[in-house]
Amino acid sequence: MAIWKSSASSCGGGFDPTYRFATSWVLPPAVLFFVRALLSLYAFVTLFFNFGWNGTHGGDVDSRRSFSYFTILTYWGLAFYFAFAALHTGSYWRTGKPFLNRWSSPLRWAHSAFYATIVVYPFIVTAVFWALLAPENGFPTTKDLWSNTSQHALNSVYALFEIIFPRTEPLAFVHIIPIIIILALYLSLAYLTHYLQGWYSYDFLDLEKHSSGVVAGYIMGILVGSIIIFLIVKYIIVLRVWLTERKFGMMGKFSSHHQPGTNDEEMGEHVQMHNLGIK
Repeated sequence: MAIWKSSASSCGGGFDPTYRFATSWVLPPAVLFFVRALLSLYAFVTLFFNFGWNGTHGGDVDSRRSFSYFTILTYWGLAFYFAFAALHTGSYWRTGKPFLNRWSSPLRWAHSAFYATIVVYPFIVTAVFWALLAPENGFPTTKDLWSNTSQHALNSVYALFEIIFPRTEPLAFVHIIPIIIILALYLSLAYLTHYLQGWYSYDFLDLEKHSSGVVAGYIMGILVGSIIIFLIVKYIIVLRVWLTERKFGMMGKFSSHHQPGTNDEEMGEHVQMHNLGIK
């Protein structure tokens, strides 16, 4: 079926010739650049403020241990993604061609896979944290409330922004592979941390408290949840592209310096909607 075909920009056929990663259907490039840069700055400030707070309040161990938490690692991922996304949008705004389209093919593919992770993982993190990890009696301090809200609630707002506002194409099915691989690598990190340091990053991974069947159930639940969220996000983007471009003719806001890419025959027409299963 045509609906299962991956997008051309992600898997050959010329990478993102109309600069979808760097542009928006509604926000001018300058605005998109500043929003992405501000979101990146906020995420980095949150992370480094926590380091500074821990360093002045006897929490150095907490700072070191933070690199063993998937929830924190994915927040680092958001901070860096938005920094690079701002760089690409800013370079397009000022020169008409984003840095992304000047990179080598492996780096461009890595960026598209990176995008897939930052629109999928935050929803997993938010759901797991508030369902399983958040303290039942609330957070003891205002700082803890702010920090956890920023990293475990606003992270999903970051993801929603990237799903709704840029002109990105629907996720390619091949991007399920790095999403699963990264989850498997994190699982290895969690148990390596326990082996080397004697503590579990998450209680539901503790084989001393839970049977292997219960732990496996949690792991499989997160895996299945990730795949379901991937599919939901993919088709939300399909709907967004159809509504904005096909239904309302909002093909995008472009730089006055725009340099057409390879095969850029018609602005905004790189996604062939019959390949998305939409007539």
